[in-house]
Amino acid sequence: MDVFTGKELVAIPPGTVTLSDRRTQRRWPVELAAYQLGAFPVTQALYARITGERPSTAHGDRLPVECVSWWDAARFCNALSLADGLVPAYTFDADDEGVEWDVSADGYRLPTEAEWEYACRAGTAGPRYGALDEIAWHRGNSHERLHDVGGKRPNAWGVHDMLGNVWDWCWDVYDAEVYGTYRVLRGGGWFDEHWSCRASARRRSHPTFRVDDVGFRIARSVV
Repeated sequence: MDVFTGKELVAIPPGTVTLSDRRTQRRWPVELAAYQLGAFPVTQALYARITGERPSTAHGDRLPVECVSWWDAARFCNALSLADGLVPAYTFDADDEGVEWDVSADGYRLPTEAEWEYACRAGTAGPRYGALDEIAWHRGNSHERLHDVGGKRPNAWGVHDMLGNVWDWCWDVYDAEVYGTYRVLRGGGWFDEHWSCRASARRRSHPTFRVDDVGFRIARSVV
């Protein structure tokens, strides 16, 4: 029997990761407490079950949901938390122009980019946690289409599709002084060349942006 739910979580140990930005040549270490991260990107089936919506351009229950904005992803996290009897992590302003994260909440949330990169690396130090074709759907092997989650080899911590298939929205603002409210995207997608599918690659976009190679995965704090 297939017991796949799409919201399986992997326990990530505490540790430290050093982030870097090629544009500014800046490097900065981040210390992380233990947390949990989705073993897969959120699927279309799970997104539809919680929201009643199917926004994706490609269709399939085990395909990652795409064409979702950062706001869509954050609201989904709250809705899934309520469905599972957990305390929502986010409080939205009445005009939906701002959001606060309650770090003491036990509900689902978006990973920070430090959490994302640390989990992606899973103890490795190179640009990827394995041979690219073995771990990721990218422009060179995807036939320019989306693929079911979990179809490639996971990393050493059991997390799938950290590189390729769809980019993951992260919690963080990319650079408020230069890009305003733009949020961080990580991981590369099915239409990206190999150089975008790296543990350290950073992308940014407006939190209302929706496109067919951007999705997200859930995280939870260990409270």
